[in-house]
Amino acid sequence: MSRSLKPMIVMLALIGTSSAIAQTYVYPAKGQSAEQQQKDVAECQAWAKQQTGFDPAKPVAAAPAPAPAPSGGRVRGAAAGATVAAITDNDVGDAAAVGAVVGASAQRRDRRQAASQQQAAASQQQAAGQANYAKAQGACLEGRGYTVK
Repeated sequence: MSRSLKPMIVMLALIGTSSAIAQTYVYPAKGQSAEQQQKDVAECQAWAKQQTGFDPAKPVAAAPAPAPAPSGGRVRGAAAGATVAAITDNDVGDAAAVGAVVGASAQRRDRRQAASQQQAAASQQQAAGQANYAKAQGACLEGRGYTVK
């Protein structure tokens, strides 16, 4: 590549989650041709995948949400309500019904919380994979004479 030509800057989009796509800018610091740069980028992408075990084209899948449990929350809640009612000499039927509602609500809350925690863990794993992949790809390209930002 002649010095009078503007150096070519290639932007690589690392495919990740739909909410965030990391961008790497590669500059041919030693006058590499566009064809050589394309070849080097492809080889470094393959090397980064092999080194990290992460493929930016295949985002980490979130773990499936836990299956809804049978109405155990209602049963336990009803039993607790009935027990409290029996001890306090109140209406056992009404207390059992209230306990069942409270037990079911707690069970739904626990399932939502578990699903939220799984999603957060998957997002964290995706971000860590992207960061490691970008670091490996950058190291490969820098080793071949490119400036990577």
